[in-house]
Amino acid sequence: MKLNTKAFGLTFGLLWGFGLFFGTWWMIIIGKALGAPTLISKCYIGYSITPIGSLVGLVWAFFDGLIGGAIFAWLYNKLSS
Repeated sequence: MKLNTKAFGLTFGLLWGFGLFFGTWWMIIIGKALGAPTLISKCYIGYSITPIGSLVGLVWAFFDGLIGGAIFAWLYNKLSS
C-alpha cells in the first residue's frame, strides 16, 4: 500500500500546526504563560506562549509538519516498494 505524499504531508501539517496552536492556548488558559523560554521557541523564531505567538507557532508548525510528513510518506513509499 502506498501513501499519498501530498495528502499525508498536508494532514500532518494541519495536525502539528493546530496541535501547537491549541496547546499554546491551553497553556495561556491554565496560567503557565510566564516563565522560561520553551524549547519550541528556540526552534520556531517568534513563537511564545501568547496569543500572537500561537499564530506564529501555527504557521511554523504547519510548514514543519507539511515537510516532515511529506518526507516520511515519500520515504515509506520508497522503502515499502
